[in-house]
Amino acid sequence: MEKSKKKLSLAVQIFIALVLGIVVGIALTKQVAFANTYIKPFGTIFLNLVKWVVTPLVFFSIMSGVISMRDIRKVGSVGVKTIVYYLCTTALAIIIGLLFANIFKGVFPVLQTSGLEYAAKDPVSFMDTLVGIFPSNFLAPFVNANMLQIIVASLLIGFSLLLIGEKKQLEFKLVETLNDTFMKAMEMIIKLSPIGVFCLICPVVAENGPSVLGSLAMVLLVAYIAYIIHMVIVYSVAVKAGAGMSPLKFFKGMLPAMMMAFSSASSVGTLPLNMECSEKLGADKDVSSFVLPLGATVNMDGTAIYQGVCSIFIASCFGISLTFPQMLTIVLTATLASIGTAGVPGAGMIMLAMVLQSVGLPVEGIALVAGIDRIFDMGRTTVNITGDASCAIIVSELERRKAARKAKANS
Repeated sequence: MEKSKKKLSLAVQIFIALVLGIVVGIALTKQVAFANTYIKPFGTIFLNLVKWVVTPLVFFSIMSGVISMRDIRKVGSVGVKTIVYYLCTTALAIIIGLLFANIFKGVFPVLQTSGLEYAAKDPVSFMDTLVGIFPSNFLAPFVNANMLQIIVASLLIGFSLLLIGEKKQLEFKLVETLNDTFMKAMEMIIKLSPIGVFCLICPVVAENGPSVLGSLAMVLLVAYIAYIIHMVIVYSVAVKAGAGMSPLKFFKGMLPAMMMAFSSASSVGTLPLNMECSEKLGADKDVSSFVLPLGATVNMDGTAIYQGVCSIFIASCFGISLTFPQMLTIVLTATLASIGTAGVPGAGMIMLAMVLQSVGLPVEGIALVAGIDRIFDMGRTTVNITGDASCAIIVSELERRKAARKAKANS
């Protein structure tokens, strides 16, 4: 009995739920209303529970991570490594997206582009984003689920507790207790993942199934090939070189979080499960508590690939060939925009509008891919959270090596 329980791991349960959700979704393609009315609400309930636990979890986990490092210099060291890693992998992602889109652009369908309309949201300027990062009210970031403001608030309080010093052990213990409490709540909610995954994926397949097989199937296929290539090559090389970890071990350990990300299309919603998977793979708790919430907000490798593929696709539909300097502009714009639009809902679409504008492509072209954006989003979210986890594991190993060298030098 014990053996059978062990075999049916959370990853297996989520995979079974994912397959069942797809099968039932295909069966309900002619009964979309039923799927949306009676199945989707249970997925929404699961997501609501995840969203409820995520904001206090991010707040207390980052604060606990800062406190457990005991040294502001270590926080700075981890922060610099994290941002450099995220920027480098995002740049590689957009290059891979452009490369595969150019390879396959000859097979993109020629679509009717007259009469297209798309009301692009105004891009948020970098300075507006910078101002928006800093909260003006203590409770507002939690009410609005503004993750960047929550991160800033938790860092400020964490640094303040460190500066108060060791004499305030009671406050340290209180933060750790609250962090453990929300971690436990997260564990209980995560046990519902198979049900949540089934109820989230089923209506999506029921609603979008037929359209996936239509004229836009090719651009989706190219995007997913680029998603997979980026994960298999970039993250495999990164975890092997940076942490000495077998890529197979990494992806096997990440399966539950990846399947959750694919079905929910929410990096923040997948954060609790991502933290659990990363720590099981060897990421230090203090590092993952800092790196993963930051990555869920600013690391967008999958979104960067989406920018590259969609830019070439839209250009092809309008009969435009992009030059090398224009492609370089796309790389730079998408890489910087991945942080510049971090706290904005629907960041993928806003980023795409910014990228199109940067190279003079018609923003109306977004209308060509807007209808299947959810399907793009499922893949790009999976890439995003996998990149976050690889960063946590690599930074943890680099910090351990640094500490070992320091200890050796002092001995």
